[in-house]
Amino acid sequence: MFDRFLRACRREPTDVTPVWFMRQAGRYMAEYRAIREKHTLIEICKTPELALTVTLQPLRLGVDAAILFADILLLLEPMGAPFSFEKGEGPVIHAPVRERADIDRLRVIDPEEGLGYVLEAVRLIRRELEGKTPLIGFAGAPFTIASYLVEGGRSSDYFRTKQLMWGEPEAFSLLMSKIAEVTRRYLRAQVEAGAQAVQLFDSWAGALSPADYKEHVAPHVRHILGDLETTGVPVIHFGTNTATLLEAQRDAGGTVIGVDFRTPLGDAWKRIGYDHGIQGNLDPLLLCAPREVAAERARAILAEAGGRPGHIFNLGHGIVPQTPVDNVQAMVDVVHAFSASEAGRSA
Repeated sequence: MFDRFLRACRREPTDVTPVWFMRQAGRYMAEYRAIREKHTLIEICKTPELALTVTLQPLRLGVDAAILFADILLLLEPMGAPFSFEKGEGPVIHAPVRERADIDRLRVIDPEEGLGYVLEAVRLIRRELEGKTPLIGFAGAPFTIASYLVEGGRSSDYFRTKQLMWGEPEAFSLLMSKIAEVTRRYLRAQVEAGAQAVQLFDSWAGALSPADYKEHVAPHVRHILGDLETTGVPVIHFGTNTATLLEAQRDAGGTVIGVDFRTPLGDAWKRIGYDHGIQGNLDPLLLCAPREVAAERARAILAEAGGRPGHIFNLGHGIVPQTPVDNVQAMVDVVHAFSASEAGRSA
């Protein structure tokens, strides 16, 4: 069924539980590695035809949605914060944001200004998938993007980010506001280009206490998601290490809340409320475990969902590069087979 993913996002009955995986296009696939031998990650992102090819690669595994191949940091360059991917280090911001003057220099751009290649990729992918598989667009959430900007790259403790947040709250709010407005425009432009759902990734929100999230982050997330919900497309709000933040995330917006593997899905859905869809939440490393172990855990998650409309099966974070492709295919089959056998499911 072409639209089972979209139907589940709207909490409508589906024939089987839809499944897709974060980072379902990437290094675990031989065909992706072949492209990476010739092109950098940024080159793939900036070449719509290559982004199309890579986005389509995992669809042979039977997943129920495609997700745009891009990177959450792409908006930084046109905003005035160039970055690069350094071997062994990940993303490196060349001029980290450390004080008010750095924040003032950041530009609030329109998506066609510097990100037109992403929107062209969305248009190409949507044309290719029309009537076959729905397309998910995405962006990084303000705190996650801000933490990269302030830290200069990845961080284990977010020391500089938190010191700016606590020590200069007005400056931090300005930084978050600029990122939030660009992200709002960017995701809306993806919808206008053809994305049929969008996901906001707040990968590092779990580093915050509930009080700090509510005060310093939630208003900016609400600015983005409140606007996107008016487009009528499903809006997925996802974060990692967010067991203490689920209610705050729900209140910040999103028609579907993505949960990581640290919280039982049944407990998470009860806390979020059944008036929202839920996405998750297998530990990604289980795709590297013996298949029957992974299958048993997946069935337990599906059993917790209880056949209630509104569940999209996914991982608690992205597929890791060591994952055998056949295990991903097997997991898709497990999810579809188990949910098809449940009594009371109807298309």
